[in-house]
Amino acid sequence: MNENNPFPPAAKNRIFTRFLPKAVLVILLMFVAFIAGLVAGQDAQFYFNTPRLINTSSDPEAYLNREVDFGLYWDVVELIKERFINKEAVSDTKLFYGSLRGLVASLGDPYSVFLDPVVTEEFTEELSGNFQGIGAEIGIKKEVLTIIAPLPETPAARAGLVSGDKILAIDNVTTAGMSLDEAVKRIRGEKGTEVVLTILSLEAEEAREVPIVRDEIKIISAVWEEKENKLAYIRLSYFNEDTSRQFRKIAQEILAINPQGLIVDVRNNPGGFLNVSVDIASYWIPKNEPVVFEQFSSGEKMVHQSRGLDLFKNIPTVVLTNGGSASASEILAGALQDYDQAIVIGQTTFGKGSVQDLVELSDGSSVKITIAKWLTPLGRVIDVDGIEPDIAVDYTREDYEEDRDPQLDKAWEYFQEL
Repeated sequence: MNENNPFPPAAKNRIFTRFLPKAVLVILLMFVAFIAGLVAGQDAQFYFNTPRLINTSSDPEAYLNREVDFGLYWDVVELIKERFINKEAVSDTKLFYGSLRGLVASLGDPYSVFLDPVVTEEFTEELSGNFQGIGAEIGIKKEVLTIIAPLPETPAARAGLVSGDKILAIDNVTTAGMSLDEAVKRIRGEKGTEVVLTILSLEAEEAREVPIVRDEIKIISAVWEEKENKLAYIRLSYFNEDTSRQFRKIAQEILAINPQGLIVDVRNNPGGFLNVSVDIASYWIPKNEPVVFEQFSSGEKMVHQSRGLDLFKNIPTVVLTNGGSASASEILAGALQDYDQAIVIGQTTFGKGSVQDLVELSDGSSVKITIAKWLTPLGRVIDVDGIEPDIAVDYTREDYEEDRDPQLDKAWEYFQEL
């Protein structure tokens, strides 16, 4: 794996776009996206002054297996250009990128998205640890836009957003049916501007409006402090490109105090780079032992092995998790749990156990596409079910408002009983 690549090795050389003439590729992509849109909306009734172009079938499988007519796409393009009431809103660029978004959205996977050049740049900035917005990772869970995790000391955290909060609207625009990349684009914005989210919390009966002023988000992904009885508390907020370096320095400082125990807090950590999670797990797991497996659609598995640092191998460790612990956080928690290197305390993690490859395109846009699932060293599938804690402890909104932390308290209690 390329250590500077946030995603697993890309199968870019196998992507069919390399083997098709560009003109044919554009037609194919745009037409398939159009077909996807028709299938998604086949229950709606559209009425024109001209005859219907097609008759939808009551049998979806039969409909999807029909012979492809590439000319149909261009018929619709011309129909839009000639008859759409707001002609100022119609441009070839908008139609083209909209088609590509629809193409990827037709996969039905919220983590596979087409990113236009602007969104691609913003996504790259986020992974580098510096961007403007509210500081919350969002995802789609059970078809609802959901807060995965607010990052610490950000506008989202200060506004009281917590993992599991559902975003029903953004600036009064409903999120029903909204793609993940569109939601991110609407929530982000320049420092000092305001976005209003309509939030439904897990325990609430009614939604509430939450105004949030955007700010520059600078992510300090790893910090630590020494607690009483030589316990080291490590807070991992993200797994970005600087986290491995930060953690290396932290590890040296911790070893210097001869710690009696470690608490690794990945609550509300939405993840990040795969290779960084492997780097950090390597402080506990012996060299060449599996940290995580990637399982592809073919059934083939790729193993990512420990780098073999294992400096913390014999130090009692607790990992704190909640519903905002996702992706790379789940890899770390699951691996340490499988090797009996840590006790996991808290709540079941988010369950974002799939692998995305970022394929950059010639115009600065990109496609983030799911290519595999993650499995723990013992073969547990992380996707959907997440990582269950060894000791389950809830953390409620009331705890948050009263500045209580029962999960951290349980970790102190665990070490006192050793």
